[in-house]
Amino acid sequence: EVQLVESGGGLVQTGGSLRLSCAASGFTFDDVAIGWFRQAPGKEREFVTSISWNGGSTYSADSVKGRFTISRDDAKNTAYLQMNSLKPEDTAVYFCAAGQWASSTEARAYDVWGQGTQVTVSS
Repeated sequence: EVQLVESGGGLVQTGGSLRLSCAASGFTFDDVAIGWFRQAPGKEREFVTSISWNGGSTYSADSVKGRFTISRDDAKNTAYLQMNSLKPEDTAVYFCAAGQWASSTEARAYDVWGQGTQVTVSS
């Protein structure tokens, strides 16, 4: 079964940090780009960051540049999202997704999605 499973979400205070994980199974992980998206209540799903199949390229939304870092460990079939200096506006459900091109910032470019993990940043 092709699957992505996110973990690591939770409640954190403003300025705090969290690391999300995205565990893949059922497909060749090191052949795909991984993207992280988020969706806040009442808002559309938005691109956060992505990493290419070989880890050589990353892309990030302006809102998270300098605070969030994406990485991947192909030996563990897992991608990570390190989130530092968190703000209340980062509160959302965070999803990881697998696709062909890390330069794609649109959700429709990604084929496989996880179920999401909630991140809540208190002020």
